[in-house]
Amino acid sequence: MVIDIEKWRRGGYTERVEHWMSVQRKKRIYHLGSLPPFLLVLAGNIKAVDHRWNQHGLGGDNIEGKCRSLHPGPISLLHWSGKGKPWLRLDSRRPCNVDYLWAPYDLYGSTAIFLEE
Repeated sequence: MVIDIEKWRRGGYTERVEHWMSVQRKKRIYHLGSLPPFLLVLAGNIKAVDHRWNQHGLGGDNIEGKCRSLHPGPISLLHWSGKGKPWLRLDSRRPCNVDYLWAPYDLYGSTAIFLEE
């Protein structure tokens, strides 16, 4: 997400997002994690980010065990959106190929043994 921070502050967007988060706490109105409050607040004022900036869907599009390949060309951000998280798949010894890109950043070292074998 790329935000014009001055416009964000002038528009009171933090408070507006927090409002929808508090509604969610009282009564569950959505099931998609952190994205819905932003979509509710920003409505039609969003534009897609080119995949070279955000390779999303590496978590399998919410289908466990479904791996995705990287888009061709340069990519700036790898986004494991979906249920298939690299730390879970590596630790369970059922990784997708792209999960190995995440492994060096594992602060707990739980995947280090697997990578050395």
